[in-house]
Amino acid sequence: MTETARAPRIPNISSATFIKSAVKPGHYPPAGPPEVAFAGRSNVGKSSLINCLLQRKKLVRTSRTPGRTQAINFFDVNGAFIFVDLPGYGYARVPTALRLSWGPMVEAYLKQRTKLAGVVQIMDLRHPPTPDDLQLWNWLHGEAIPVLGVLTKADKVRPGQRRGNLQQAAISLGVAPEQLIVFAAPTGEGRQRLWLELLPWLQPPAAPPKPADQASDPG
Repeated sequence: MTETARAPRIPNISSATFIKSAVKPGHYPPAGPPEVAFAGRSNVGKSSLINCLLQRKKLVRTSRTPGRTQAINFFDVNGAFIFVDLPGYGYARVPTALRLSWGPMVEAYLKQRTKLAGVVQIMDLRHPPTPDDLQLWNWLHGEAIPVLGVLTKADKVRPGQRRGNLQQAAISLGVAPEQLIVFAAPTGEGRQRLWLELLPWLQPPAAPPKPADQASDPG
């Protein structure tokens, strides 16, 4: 009789705490557990998504003013993995110098952080992916960095429009619609599926097998 495989379970969030903010590699916390980075345009609902995943209301500050996140923020989750909130991109009213600093700051993290397991790229289901969205999406694939596409604000899209918007986003991103996750922070829609997609990233690397003992030479 074969043993039935256990279905994966999303983690119970017993603790979620802010570690620190950083703008360059020398300021990052010491490398430790696997890290998942969250990226998206300003005001796309990134903070609300992270709070929903962690079942916290105010761990990540939300703001009505786009572009408020101006550093890379690190959060410890259960002492087992790290969520990393990257600065939002693409908001025209942010000062030019700040917008220009976003690319090098984020690229340094994405390229140099050895514990980065993957990136959750967040886009708005109400609109097609923007040129900034597509640029980051294509860059991540070009760098062979694992990426999950999440379409937020689903609660603000009429049911009759969802399928068309999802299809349009999938075509723009070059993926099948089922590869994208539809998410609504106020209702929790998509939370379980996103967690299930994240679980493989959050597993600590398996220890290398011990070399087999060499047989002694009887000669």
